Amino acid sequence: MRILVLGHTGYLGAHVAERLRALPGTQVLGGGRSPAAGFPVDLAAVRPEQLAKTLATAAPDTVVNCAGATGGDAVTLAEVNARGPAVLCAALRSAAPAARLVHLGSAAEYGPGAVDSRVTESAATSPAGPYGATKLAGTAAVTASGLDAVVLRVGNPVGPGAPASGLPGRIAGLLRAAGTDPEAVLRLGDLSAFRDFVDVRDVAGAVALAVTAPGPLPPVLNIGGGRAVPVRELVRRLVRLAGFAGRIEENAAGAAGSARSAEVSWQCSDIGAAARALGWRPVHSLDDALAALWGGEGTP
Repeated sequence: MRILVLGHTGYLGAHVAERLRALPGTQVLGGGRSPAAGFPVDLAAVRPEQLAKTLATAAPDTVVNCAGATGGDAVTLAEVNARGPAVLCAALRSAAPAARLVHLGSAAEYGPGAVDSRVTESAATSPAGPYGATKLAGTAAVTASGLDAVVLRVGNPVGPGAPASGLPGRIAGLLRAAGTDPEAVLRLGDLSAFRDFVDVRDVAGAVALAVTAPGPLPPVLNIGGGRAVPVRELVRRLVRLAGFAGRIEENAAGAAGSARSAEVSWQCSDIGAAARALGWRPVHSLDDALAALWGGEGTP
């Protein structure tokens, strides 16, 4: 089986590619904007007919789209998260209509959740900002494409190699910089939100199952931890791992933080459909994920 992984050098893409290489009888091909990509693809700019030629050369049995933008202005987000999947679907219909497409979406597509509830795939979507809105547009392009396709709506990934663009990676970076200085002060934003964290290695496992599952799959499947964790608790656990002896200031003036946190105070996914369709359940606990993040264990 030939599997083309777009965005294969990114955080999710690197873990996905590593997991897929372990599948027997597979050849994993890398695609993306990185010079290391065997198949150069910039979904934000490529024309459908150009991408179709690249896909024809790659001749994939499956395409996994891990390419996406989490930050930047609305135009950048739209180019990568909305236009990209639409162009990819158009090119696949032309060059490889029989290939399966596994696209990584985001739980941010749902928008604010109701406290003490888990959101299912059939829930109404009401994203709180450009990121969630553009990811939702990408999902719409995939589910309406007529291809053998599934969107995996991923919660908040955490684990080895987590980048500073996300909260766990950012907190870990601050703690590493602070060291064990008892006079150190971590100035953080609002930590009152609840998030559904999922180990990046479990995300990769879900992709592997989606690639190999027989027959058509549901159009959208939630991939998360299945429970809402206070962001404040995640910070406390990382602080203990780091042996941080300083002080934390929450809601500090000028502290870096996610604008989405205040708008989405509760996020939790129902992951039952993924268990039924793929036989998937997360196998790593949050403590496992944070220990691997802090220790660098399992980083591709």
